[in-house]
Amino acid sequence: MQNHKKELDNFISIVVKEGASDIHFTAERYATIRVMGNLIPLVNTPILSREDTLGIAEVLIGEENFKKFLEKKEADFSYEVPDVVRFRGNAFFQKGAAGIALRVIPSNIKTITELNLPPIIESFTRKKQGFFLVVGPVGQGKSTTLASMVQLINHERAEHIVTIEDPIEYLFKEDRSIIDQREVRLDTDDFRTALTAAFRQDVDVIMIGEMRDPETISTAVTAAETGHLVLSTLHTNNASQTIDRIIDSFPASQQSQIRIQLAGSLIAIFSQRLVPRISGGQVPAYELLINNNAVGSLIREGRTHEINVIIETGLRDGMIDMNRSLADLVRRGEITPDNAYLHSFNPKGLEKLL
Repeated sequence: MQNHKKELDNFISIVVKEGASDIHFTAERYATIRVMGNLIPLVNTPILSREDTLGIAEVLIGEENFKKFLEKKEADFSYEVPDVVRFRGNAFFQKGAAGIALRVIPSNIKTITELNLPPIIESFTRKKQGFFLVVGPVGQGKSTTLASMVQLINHERAEHIVTIEDPIEYLFKEDRSIIDQREVRLDTDDFRTALTAAFRQDVDVIMIGEMRDPETISTAVTAAETGHLVLSTLHTNNASQTIDRIIDSFPASQQSQIRIQLAGSLIAIFSQRLVPRISGGQVPAYELLINNNAVGSLIREGRTHEINVIIETGLRDGMIDMNRSLADLVRRGEITPDNAYLHSFNPKGLEKLL
């Protein structure tokens, strides 16, 4: 390949035509797309050389950031073909050659109902302050859930919303709200700097793409305590692990204070998984922890290992247990029992429900 821009455009047209969610570029292999959860090599295109993947990376990242990529060996970025498709991307090196993973960001932001998420999620968008977290492994729809929540706020009331992302994923069209979208490195140095600046921007709602360090977490919790609705994500498995991860990220001398702050500011933790659907595509299974007096006490007292019991018995309070969510999907014929067990936090507990 010599004209890397032309070749990239060709690959993008395939992504759009096939309805792919991702495309991967790896040296000495065919470009590979992911469709309905399955990886499919594009065997009718040439095998990519090291020069190809490096050239495609330069087109995607841009000349200035490409120099930084060569130095740091990693780069997060977004790439858009106007009126066609938008990608979130990561470029990296493996075996001395450039590799690239692109994730399609849908231009249409789906509603909470369209995403098959529980209606109770809508109630959290109407809070005036507090801390709401969406958690789960990479690629489980966390950003999409946050986007649907921000969009609902945008449609329902006049607020000043600031999003801090790396990179910006969904692009919002302002309705009733003012929405400022800030991208790390392009519009601000880092998450913490942008979050601190938000205190001086008359902001009502803050959406943080990902909390990556104790400073960002601490500032986010403070924002939630001081009259802001803060929405964010963490790469954790479930609610109890999320609380432990937040607290353990701080030095021992600060953990007591962050427990108190978190117990007071947390609204809820929503953990989600995208499970293969029998009819095709994926459907979410989820766990929801809502912070009430009992949960707040467990957080303050360091008894997070007891939170799973609270979730299992908290149905009346609106809490949702992952096993019950999975069992419900099996009973409705949406997913197979095998996939339910695969995505369960507690397979033995799930066995009793099936």
